[in-house]
Amino acid sequence: MKIALFGATGHIGHAILDEALSRGYEVTAIVRDPSRLATHNAHLKVVTGDIAKPDSWVDAVRGADVVVASISARRDGNPDSIPANAVTLLDHLSQAGVKRLVWVGGAGSLETAPGVRVIDDPHFPDAWKPEATGQAKALDAFRASKADVEWTYISPAALIEDGARTGKYRVGGDQLLVDAQGKSHITVPDYAVALLDRVEKNDARRQRITVAY
Repeated sequence: MKIALFGATGHIGHAILDEALSRGYEVTAIVRDPSRLATHNAHLKVVTGDIAKPDSWVDAVRGADVVVASISARRDGNPDSIPANAVTLLDHLSQAGVKRLVWVGGAGSLETAPGVRVIDDPHFPDAWKPEATGQAKALDAFRASKADVEWTYISPAALIEDGARTGKYRVGGDQLLVDAQGKSHITVPDYAVALLDRVEKNDARRQRITVAY
């Protein structure tokens, strides 16, 4: 399996990188600052590139079975870049001959009741709203796209945090998944497991799904 990965220096992106390498995948990590990626592996190639500048990465992703994007606007402070970067990928991946895209989405657009989203809760932290809104707009962009790209948007649970890799999780659709205690959570390593399982099974195409315990 050959994967091109955007966001490998981020928290979730690095977990995806580690899980992919543990499975023996060949990974091309496209990062703006290679000095921030300390991982060394015979199956890892690091390329300097910016997702917003296709000329910097189109050649690097050629031959990949899938592109995985785990990006955030927290460093740049521009949440509008999230949907813009989604559109950039959709518009340019076919140029590189890549038909499969898996996107690390947000939980804010998941429904807690018909027509009621997580982000609509009055207790949703204000500090999280810009990023959550940007991710919701990215989901809208995926759903509206006519590009020849088989995308999958994977929302985590409401709470995604450090913890053990168990390899266990449930898969849902547009509704927030909660456990028997009413908690919606998953660890970062298990989110990475779930995402790469989708890559291997090549399922959930042109869908938003969510994964949680």
